[in-house]
Amino acid sequence: MPGSASDAQGFREAALIRFLHEAGPLILTRLDRVEGSAPRDEGTVMLVGADAIHGTIGGGFAEFETIARARAMLAEGRAQDQHMIILGPDSGQCCGGRLTIRFEAVTEDIARSLLDEIRREEQALRPVMLFGAGHVGKALALALSPLPLRVSVVETRPEELAGLPETVRAIATPLPEAELEALPANSAVIILTHDHALDFLIARAALERRDLAYVGMIGSATKRASFAGQWKREGGDPALLDELVLPIGGNHVKDKRPAVIAVMVAAEILSLPPYQRSLE
Repeated sequence: MPGSASDAQGFREAALIRFLHEAGPLILTRLDRVEGSAPRDEGTVMLVGADAIHGTIGGGFAEFETIARARAMLAEGRAQDQHMIILGPDSGQCCGGRLTIRFEAVTEDIARSLLDEIRREEQALRPVMLFGAGHVGKALALALSPLPLRVSVVETRPEELAGLPETVRAIATPLPEAELEALPANSAVIILTHDHALDFLIARAALERRDLAYVGMIGSATKRASFAGQWKREGGDPALLDELVLPIGGNHVKDKRPAVIAVMVAAEILSLPPYQRSLE
């Protein structure tokens, strides 16, 4: 499923469109006010249908009661409601927070507003581009797919892109390094191809941009030394080489299984400074 890094519609938007079209009548539930400690922040929304749910307001008693109230509204034909939940001993919770939840029947105007909101949210997410869909690339795509990131995977072998999560954009191209040109500043790049020469080509192009938040490559201390030697021979700026994370995932956990590496790299990406989207 080849694609483009500049595709207009995000996968989260597409998933919401499908849900709005397929789930039947819906109630929008929104955390209108949050006081004290609570599982989610103000503004968090969840859509509730008669037999389907999209999103979460944090799980537990509050979500269970919210779903029940929303479904009662659907059954009774009510369009609006508001309810307060105290997350204390009476509800079997220990957060101690207080939630004010607003309920609204989803109209065309509300649906358009939700789509506008998710588009804005998607544009505010950090883009993460993975180069290579081998074992570690697939594991990393799976680990990153539910996180607040815009993930794409670039491959020269189209067949390797099969089976990626639906929230991950797949890009098949004979010139993977060219995909770097469309990436916004402060994006993250992770290089995991099957070809060391291609790794070097992509890494050099990424580092020479000088505006990416993270450039990482799978490998070892030996691979880093080999890469540094080639970088020096080709006249690369030594200061830029210091920006390369190689190996990715750190050295705290000595485990080479793809799923473990993926979790460690996901932690590195999430620990980056907040994403600042370029307005250029």
